[in-house]
Amino acid sequence: MGQGISGVAGAVKVVEPGGGQAGGLAPGIGVVFKIDGEDTGGALSIVEHPFAVGALVPPHRHTMEDEISIVLEGEIGFRSEDREVVLGPGGYVVKPRGEVHAMWNAGATPARMIEVISPAGFERFFHELTALTARGAIDLDEEAALSARYQLPFVQAEWLPDVIARYGLTPPPG
Repeated sequence: MGQGISGVAGAVKVVEPGGGQAGGLAPGIGVVFKIDGEDTGGALSIVEHPFAVGALVPPHRHTMEDEISIVLEGEIGFRSEDREVVLGPGGYVVKPRGEVHAMWNAGATPARMIEVISPAGFERFFHELTALTARGAIDLDEEAALSARYQLPFVQAEWLPDVIARYGLTPPPG
């Protein structure tokens, strides 16, 4: 019998609807941990992100992992390099490592999406960031050091002010 994705024969991970460990990443952006890398032998991890109205994940570049996003509720905008799309429930987008991308709530109601991260490991960034946000206001130097540890550069994108204006988004701090 094969060991499958978990690396452990017969290992089953069940997450009931509404289950998982929830935390906050930034104002208006949350995370619910569904499946960690330890559950998949490092193959992938899965998190859910709730987005408040006006919430924005600023432009950044993953250097070690690819992401697949699946919109569950609301409308979420995605920008990857020069491609922009707004997706509703059931929409998918692949964000390959190395490409600058951003995500935001593009609608007038809260939104949610699933993020599949491959290979696993980046979910630990989210675990560490939720610990920082739980303490209160995030120190920008601490956040920058955390991003550097996970090789996640946040970048200035010339298109960001236009996206913020068109969708009425909350600009990132700093």
